[in-house]
Amino acid sequence: MNYFRCITSAIDTLPFLKEIASIEGAWNQSTGRQAKIKVQREARAIPLRGLRKSAINGRKRSDVHESRWTTGSISYPIASRFLRDVARDENSQLGRAKIVCLPAGRRVYPHIDRGEYYLLRNRFHLVLKSAHGSWLKAADEEVRMREGELWWFDNKQVHEAHNDGDQDRIHIIFDLLPHAATGRSSVVRYETA
Repeated sequence: MNYFRCITSAIDTLPFLKEIASIEGAWNQSTGRQAKIKVQREARAIPLRGLRKSAINGRKRSDVHESRWTTGSISYPIASRFLRDVARDENSQLGRAKIVCLPAGRRVYPHIDRGEYYLLRNRFHLVLKSAHGSWLKAADEEVRMREGELWWFDNKQVHEAHNDGDQDRIHIIFDLLPHAATGRSSVVRYETA
């Protein structure tokens, strides 16, 4: 496969799911993704890291490289620690990150993640919940990701997702910038938390 690679499997997802369940109304606290991104309108998200708005300075949002921890991320220490650990293990700088729920029968419509931000970064999915595996397509390749698996995939290809199961599908989706791409040997931090 050219557009997908399973990094690891057998990650215990129960602590992540308990953490999400412990936050009342977690999926209703941020609805910007559904309202502003047409291809994502059927998905719900909990933003953990987002773009640093003060760094926009006339640039398109997809060209802003600087990111920060959201104020809500403090409620998700297990997910935040996981993200930091993967960034360290991959010798990369952590970018944007979110927990995403795709309800049963819903989809993410075909699109390409465009802009300078995405051009340099690698996209990862950790599957937290998916009864029958999470179907994802990039270009002409399709995979079914299983619970507890961490995947890299090429989001610079046309990609889409569909929850063909009968339960919510939950992933942590995040971006990493390899330190080699930054031209620096140490981590550049844009964190607020």
